[in-house]
Amino acid sequence: MHTLVDLANWPRRSTFDFFKNYDDPFFNITAPVEVTGLYRLSKQEGSSFFLNSLFCVMQAANALEAFRLRLLDGQLVCYDTVHIGSTVLMPDNTFRFCYFDYTPDRQAFLDAGQQRIDQLMASPELDPKDDALNMLHISVIPWVAFTSFKHARRWGVADTVPKIVMGKYERQGDKLLIPLSVEVHHAMMDGFHVGEYFRKVEELFKG
Repeated sequence: MHTLVDLANWPRRSTFDFFKNYDDPFFNITAPVEVTGLYRLSKQEGSSFFLNSLFCVMQAANALEAFRLRLLDGQLVCYDTVHIGSTVLMPDNTFRFCYFDYTPDRQAFLDAGQQRIDQLMASPELDPKDDALNMLHISVIPWVAFTSFKHARRWGVADTVPKIVMGKYERQGDKLLIPLSVEVHHAMMDGFHVGEYFRKVEELFKG
């Protein structure tokens, strides 16, 4: 479900109009975030750190209206909830896209998420779901503690879905940090909103 944004009374109307027709309207912020608490919880429970991480990035996005805004048929809409489309590594080192539904219940998300991954292992299809706007595009690159990230783009294709990438965790003293890349459409939000996202997701990662 989504609602139409009343642009006439939206505070960012002029910024939206300025950026919406840019050839490349996306901007990216990459920064380290602490995941010590979430990693410890995953180890204590024997649960998946990957799925726990997805749950946190999804919860943070759903808590912020800016991350639920999309362009749909030329109109600005706000989805009630957004879900996740994430890359998952296959046994032959290729990847597939796996889709995880939003729920505020972490254990329910972990249970359903593992079922989705198990089902995916038998699938030969990439299944990109290009038309699904009510989601986040997530990638995980656990081999590299990257400091910047650039996504592949198809010019001329309308795309307002936020793209989030998590990298390899590294120890810094008694803390574990991962690089987090957040790429968003500038017509939808500004640096302030991405800063709020980083604050919220790190709060969830810390536990």
